[in-house]
Amino acid sequence: MVLDPARCALVVIDPQVDFLTPQGVAWSLVGESVTENGVVDNLDRLFAAAKRAGVVVAVSPHYYYPTDHEWDFGGASEKLMHDICMFDRSSPVSMDGFENSGADYLPQFKPYILDGKTIICSPHKVYGPESNDLVLQLRKKGISQVVLAGMAANLCVESHLRELMEQGFEVAVVRDATAGPRTPEGDGYLAAMINFRYLASALWTTGQVVDKLAA
Repeated sequence: MVLDPARCALVVIDPQVDFLTPQGVAWSLVGESVTENGVVDNLDRLFAAAKRAGVVVAVSPHYYYPTDHEWDFGGASEKLMHDICMFDRSSPVSMDGFENSGADYLPQFKPYILDGKTIICSPHKVYGPESNDLVLQLRKKGISQVVLAGMAANLCVESHLRELMEQGFEVAVVRDATAGPRTPEGDGYLAAMINFRYLASALWTTGQVVDKLAA
């Protein structure tokens, strides 16, 4: 994959408090992996490099509204997210209680995300972008390459990777700007890395992406 800034976008998935800080409700599951990979600092470096290079930046967030908690069924991780009130917002049309909540963006990312230029997509609801407007937003900007980062590796990142590739995008995953949960069943990050190697057009480090964008 040869990065072309004229047609590439940085897409960051779920850069939110519940995943990326010790105050987040998912920290007990993902915190070790986030810390070991330096995910927060690496996402900061990616945001900054993309802004310097003038490439498109998009965020694909995860929100749950009160009506979402009334779903009749869901998978294991969906049930967990609902049980621990992960990414909860009070309403789809109100920002009451959003600031500094688990659904909010990390404060250090806000200058990048809220600069009036970053595309903030509608929320994805399970794992992939099929239920939000990410693909539409990228198509409308003439994007055909995606640099993918964010959370969580074996869930939303892998689901975004698979769908974006099915939609005809060339996709690179940033291996040290993502992390995964660790449970008795195994390490979600390591599981995702296996599939990233099989599926992605490229598997880069943050440093490699920064250098490519600077060039």
